[in-house]
Amino acid sequence: MDNFHILAFETSGNQCSVALLSQIDGRVSLRAAQHAGRQDHAERILPLAQSLLDQANLAQTQLSAVAFGQGPGGFTGLRVACGVAQGLAVALDIPVLPVDSLCAIAMQQASENPTGVHLVMQDARMNELYVAAYQWQAPDWLTLQAPALIARADVAAWMGDESAIWAMQAGGGWTVHGDALAVFPGLAEESRQLGAQVAPDAVSDQVWAHASTIARLAARAWQAGQGLDASMAAPAYVRDKVAYTTQERTRGLGGNPATDATQWSVHDMSLSDVDEVAAIERQVQSFPWTKQNFLDGLQAGYRGWVVRRLGAMLGFALVMDTPDMAHLLVIGVRPDGQRRGVGAELLRYCLAHCRQAGLSALTLEVRPSNTSAIGFYQKHGFQQVGLRRGYYPAGHGAREDAWIMTLTYQETPA
Repeated sequence: MDNFHILAFETSGNQCSVALLSQIDGRVSLRAAQHAGRQDHAERILPLAQSLLDQANLAQTQLSAVAFGQGPGGFTGLRVACGVAQGLAVALDIPVLPVDSLCAIAMQQASENPTGVHLVMQDARMNELYVAAYQWQAPDWLTLQAPALIARADVAAWMGDESAIWAMQAGGGWTVHGDALAVFPGLAEESRQLGAQVAPDAVSDQVWAHASTIARLAARAWQAGQGLDASMAAPAYVRDKVAYTTQERTRGLGGNPATDATQWSVHDMSLSDVDEVAAIERQVQSFPWTKQNFLDGLQAGYRGWVVRRLGAMLGFALVMDTPDMAHLLVIGVRPDGQRRGVGAELLRYCLAHCRQAGLSALTLEVRPSNTSAIGFYQKHGFQQVGLRRGYYPAGHGAREDAWIMTLTYQETPA
């Protein structure tokens, strides 16, 4: 993968842009073209791409992969970039590289000062916002908050809950970006009052992802071997319902009717969750699982769940099935989300999975020194059934034993 050519498309906003990134013998070249106007993305995108290939004297058959801005963003625009990328990838039998469009915005806006956490807030129409949070940790951007949809009325509460975590990340505070700062009056000032940095030139309704940034992010993914089969190309939709009827709109309906600012939701863990999962794991464990550990587990078929509130991840769990029981490999709840029932909710999902899979018990290991965790498990019916000598690393070359604790259904509290 030392030499490669990646063609990238981005149509999530008002601008249609295409970029061609090539790396040959360690030297990188980047060409880009764009057209303003949301209505004619489909007509403009392929001619722009062909012009870049012609400038580089490349044939389509020389492309290594096709990348596209996955969104979130305009429904029609997202389908254009994804559909074109998928069509080319199928015709050329090459991989696709979906890229988070909000991460591209963070990368663009933070190019001069990537320190700290960068929160992107984009106008999602219907008085709602697409939001996400990222942190630069060389050599890549980490997703601390995957793209989510939030009502304008809930943004201050969400930022208030999350800002303490963002302020601690890398000691660099947090900065807000995105066109929502210009679209929604008062949003920039609300952010400042909660401790955010807002650059004077950040308040603009012309903040969109560019294909050149999509290409740079895609190149890192390509070099990490993260290309996907074209059949897996899909836009990132974060709305449960894309459109409302005129009658529904007159009743004030809009956006995602399932969103509740006071409740959390539980979802199956996916590859797109792994950055956030690993970030929580680092906060709560002295010897944490790595991002690659979680990726390997999901790809091996392990089942996992994440808990979110207003889009922000509060906790996660991952289990591995054995012939007669499930093994709770790892469970974690963000420090500011603990003692709220998040861990108990995750356990309920683990046990429900056991029952559905016909497994009789759930087992786990825990450090004897972790008395709070032991108390939590005992409260939910787990009993110590064994001991693993020297199972955990304990620093300075030492090792710590592990208690084996198991919960069978006969022992499950009513």
